[in-house]
Amino acid sequence: MALPSFFIDSIAGSYGAAASSILEGIAQAKDRPVTFRANTLKSSAEEVAEALHAAGIEFKRVPWYADAFIVPASFEQAVWNLDLIHDGKIYLQSLSSMLPPLALAMQAGQDILDMCAAPGGKTTQIAALEPQAHVTAAEMHAPRADKLEHNLEKQGAKNVQVMRVDARELDEFFSFDRILLDAPCTGSGTLIAGCERTLKGFSEQLLQKCARSQRALLDRGLTVLKPGGYLLYSTCSVLPQENEDAVAHALKKHRDCELAALDKAEDADGNLTVAAPFAELLAQHDIPVLHNEIEGTVTVAPSREYEGFFLALMTKKR
Repeated sequence: MALPSFFIDSIAGSYGAAASSILEGIAQAKDRPVTFRANTLKSSAEEVAEALHAAGIEFKRVPWYADAFIVPASFEQAVWNLDLIHDGKIYLQSLSSMLPPLALAMQAGQDILDMCAAPGGKTTQIAALEPQAHVTAAEMHAPRADKLEHNLEKQGAKNVQVMRVDARELDEFFSFDRILLDAPCTGSGTLIAGCERTLKGFSEQLLQKCARSQRALLDRGLTVLKPGGYLLYSTCSVLPQENEDAVAHALKKHRDCELAALDKAEDADGNLTVAAPFAELLAQHDIPVLHNEIEGTVTVAPSREYEGFFLALMTKKR
């Protein structure tokens, strides 16, 4: 099953010569390894490493995230057979999708909202990264909310409250210090060449539907963000219509909000920014990043190890 022409035309128009690297990454994705993180609410990276050694499973550590592991695809079934996975001590998650919680710069005691939380990969990661925060996880679809609650219990994420609600309709009564909006998207960053499962339903109509929903979610997210707070917007897409266009539209409407550059550790006065740890992560490690028109946003290019992913950090002025 071939990639749709609208997708090829869109990335060629947006990324120019770099579009070829996106297509190469989509071709390499069929060999993508298994990736997961140790759930530090129940275990440790050291315990996980020992269990992998004992099971004879080859692995390597992720240099930018001490809790993350990469295992060759040939060992996938062996990973699924581990007690670790059934006991909630590890969580299978793509490397790219581990980045948004790391970029959110959370602190103990903060009120944190995950706007589109199911099935709970990033929610449980947030809970593990900052167990002293108060996390609200929103999910509108009942079966997905059930799955979310199951994963939260399995992972031991006790500081998370599930709210069964359409996040686009959150009451303005609510306000949050940090918001993760990992928006439903076309999944263009997760396409695998020749894999009908990933291409099924991928269309211009889906793109238009997702773009409308993403703008509505961003509008509501910035509305319930506290002054001085930060919202991290992400998608598993490489299409600007879902990414930079959505950010530009939101900031045009919300004049009290602005972009916080994810790739800069210092501001114009030389002071460390809230994104400094993430900016240093990007600078020090070999994560494949594409050039974006909106400076300070990040698009991870699809590759053998990474899914295509977009991240943008916004803040509401005090």
